[in-house]
Amino acid sequence: MKIRPLADKVLLERVEAENKTAGGIVLPDTAKEKPQRGKIISVGEGKVLDDGTRKQVQVKKRDTVLFTSYAGTEVKIDGKEYLIMDESDIIAVIEK
Repeated sequence: MKIRPLADKVLLERVEAENKTAGGIVLPDTAKEKPQRGKIISVGEGKVLDDGTRKQVQVKKRDTVLFTSYAGTEVKIDGKEYLIMDESDIIAVIEK
């Protein structure tokens, strides 16, 4: 199944958080926070402005991004969990 977000929405998959602390302590699943990092799967066409023009989305497919803690709506597609969120909930693109 394919999902195409509308307007300035993006579909992303969470990137798993580290399971060790900087000091080498292994964290159990119950102690982990949900990651605030994800990989963009698809993006919408952009938001339509008041003058009728379309503002392009700044992120693109396959970008790795950081987003706010409670951003997005969780959806399950073909057994995998994804997030759909506004582009404005993305706070940074991780460049390699």
